[in-house]
Amino acid sequence: MPIVNNTIRVKQVNVELVKTALKALKGGTKITLANATGLSVATCGNILNELLERGEVIETDLEQSSGGRPARRFMYNANYSYIACIYVSNEGGRQRIIYAVANLIGEMIAQQTVEVPLITYEVIDNLVEELIDRYENITALGIGVPGLVNKGFIVSCDIKELADIALAARLKEKYNVAVTVENDVNLIAYGFYQKQKYDEDKTIAVVIFPRDNCSGAGIMVDGHIVRGNTNFAGEVSYLPFDISREEQIQQLNRANSVSLLMVKTIVSIIAVINPETIVLTGNLVRLDMLEQFYTDCEAIIPQEHMPQLLIEENIQGDYINGLIAITLESLACDVQLIEKRL
Repeated sequence: MPIVNNTIRVKQVNVELVKTALKALKGGTKITLANATGLSVATCGNILNELLERGEVIETDLEQSSGGRPARRFMYNANYSYIACIYVSNEGGRQRIIYAVANLIGEMIAQQTVEVPLITYEVIDNLVEELIDRYENITALGIGVPGLVNKGFIVSCDIKELADIALAARLKEKYNVAVTVENDVNLIAYGFYQKQKYDEDKTIAVVIFPRDNCSGAGIMVDGHIVRGNTNFAGEVSYLPFDISREEQIQQLNRANSVSLLMVKTIVSIIAVINPETIVLTGNLVRLDMLEQFYTDCEAIIPQEHMPQLLIEENIQGDYINGLIAITLESLACDVQLIEKRL
């Protein structure tokens, strides 16, 4: 039995290698794919035939040849299935749901923002059902929430109605699709990181200072999201400020400029992970604060260790892009479920 399982696993890895190469190369022949993946031409040919049969790969014009039979060319079918990405927010007392439907190379098919009186599990469930009815070949869901998430279970959340809910498990059981639930600032950090197209792995952080809610951070070390042992990494409102989290919210809301709490939060992150860049966002942060952030932080941190500080007033693009990227990555981890559904 272990040998059979190992064979299946190896085949799944090989299939993902071929699919990834096709996406990156925008198409190719069996030989170009073999060169790109390190697999044999015969293995690539067998995988391509399977993908072609189920429509995940399409055949394009024959490769031009100076002699002999022209080689068959293949291209990944980006619209073979879709993913639905949803994130919820409760900033400034406004509860909103933003969703996007994207194809398998991350191109957005649809996007919309909806303001609702109250976000509950039932509201998310109804939206998922509506999207799956409208786009029949949705095979994965990605959901971002402003809270602490552990293996798809929302431990705590700025939207209290979503706390203590096994969101991923419930949606996966009902709709039989891959489901990823992730902290909002982790997704923003991931989206920002992907956008930079770094030549080598970097360490960055995104810190959000929202109105009427606790601050939080998304941390990436050497190109990987840091979640911690219990997904508690980035919960910077638990730093020892000697005041309660409720008092932190009150202090931050009263401040009209850079507050000591903000500076202490940023300095703590610099001292612990020594990032190249820290992105500051949230509706308590303004562009005209940047110079003061540098001044106050450099009074504590030696200048040679100071990261680049950026203020991003609109992070919706980074958020949705991070969510799309994480959701697409989840598909490779749930191949059997996708094939069963399709």
